[in-house]
Amino acid sequence: MLVSYDPRWPQQFEEIAAEIRTHGSPEWLIEHIGSTAVPGMRAKPIIDVAVRVEGIDDFDAHRSGLEALGWRRGSSVQSHPVMVFEQDGIRTRIAHFFPASDWETVNQRILRDWLRAHPEDADRYTHAKCDAVAVAARGTSTYNAAKTPVIQDLVDRARAARGLPPVPVSDKA
Repeated sequence: MLVSYDPRWPQQFEEIAAEIRTHGSPEWLIEHIGSTAVPGMRAKPIIDVAVRVEGIDDFDAHRSGLEALGWRRGSSVQSHPVMVFEQDGIRTRIAHFFPASDWETVNQRILRDWLRAHPEDADRYTHAKCDAVAVAARGTSTYNAAKTPVIQDLVDRARAARGLPPVPVSDKA
């Protein structure tokens, strides 16, 4: 379900980031990513965050503090650890943990920056998400699979603008 942009999302992100730093590591750099990080964009009301960790050992060393709050591993993403948080059985937060060595080339950060700077592409992505909801409701595809071609195109262009090669955006098992 997509909802209109909620101006409370940036504040919710700040609260989530503070919680992660308190129960994870105060050294972690945390950024708001995903559609809720793009002002004006329709989105699922789930706050996505990118967390820069030194490496998998850094994540593992602090994982139990996050689990004690209710965060749990929960994604088929292969390239990096992902934790999710649910309230009353509804996913409200997703945290992606990226090693510092990959931070500057993280597709989620690159896409967020591109959409913030290119409103016409933010509109295109919004329409793709609305179409993906409809396709998923008909059962002919999943929401994520239906929007992936547009995400791939946008990320390819955003990476090219930074002098980076294209890479697949989907890394789920």
